[in-house]
Amino acid sequence: MPSDAQQKQYALIANWLKQSNSAVIFTGAGISTESGIPDFRSPGGIWSKYRTVYFDEFMRNAAARHEYWRQKSEGHTDFANAPPNAGHLVAAKWEEAGHVRGVVTQNIDGLHQMAGSKHVLELHGTAREIACMDCGARYNADEMVSEFLNTDTVPPCQKCPGGRLKHATVSFGQSLPTGVLEEAIRWCQQASLIFAMGSSLVVHPAADLPQLTKQMGGRLVIINRDPTPLDGMADVVINAPIGETLQAIDDELESA
Repeated sequence: MPSDAQQKQYALIANWLKQSNSAVIFTGAGISTESGIPDFRSPGGIWSKYRTVYFDEFMRNAAARHEYWRQKSEGHTDFANAPPNAGHLVAAKWEEAGHVRGVVTQNIDGLHQMAGSKHVLELHGTAREIACMDCGARYNADEMVSEFLNTDTVPPCQKCPGGRLKHATVSFGQSLPTGVLEEAIRWCQQASLIFAMGSSLVVHPAADLPQLTKQMGGRLVIINRDPTPLDGMADVVINAPIGETLQAIDDELESA
C-alpha cells in the first residue's frame, strides 16, 4: 500500500496530467527491465562484457562487423519475445486519451509501439530492423539474426553488392538521426509536463531533453530506480518501479 505522502504525489501528478494535452513521456532502459530486458550498461550486461565496436570501425573493417553482429545477436534474444509491461501500456493509454502527445525513447526494443503507442520518437533507432549502410534497404531483424546465428557469417544485403548491414540503431560514434532529435526538441519545448522514466539522464544529447521542458516553464516528473543529475530541478521525484507507479497515477486519473 502506498503511503499517504505517495498517494498525494500520485494525485498531484494525475491532476497535472488531466490539465495537459501536450505532455511528453521520455523513457530509458529502466522501463524495459520490467519486461525482462536487461540494462546493457549494468554489471554483467553486454556492454560490460565486450569491447565496443565503434561506427567508423564497423564501416571500414569486416572483422569488426562480424564482432558487432556477434554482440548484437546475443542481445537480440533478450528482447525479441519480451512483452510490453504496465508502464508501456499506461503510456499508450494516456496517448490514446489525449493526455500525452507521444513518447520520446532512448530504447531500441519497440515495446512502446507493441503496447499501442502511435507517436514514438526513437532517438537511438530500432533493433527490430536491419539497415543497409550503403543503399538504405531495410530488413526484419529476426530473420537476419537467425541467419547469422546459423552461419556465423554477416548476412549480405540483398539489394546492393557488398552492402554493409547493421541494426537500424545508433552505434557508438554515430550521430543521432537529425530529424528525430529536432522533433523531440520541439515536443519537449512545447510540453507543459514531461515524465522522465527509467533513464539515468547522463547520456547526451538525449538527457538534455527534459531540461528543455523546465526551461520553457513546464513541469518535470522523474520516475527512476536511482537518483539522477536532474533530480534537483524536478517538480516530483519518485524512486520506485515504473509500472506500478504509472498504474497508481492512472488510478488517480480515473477516479478524478
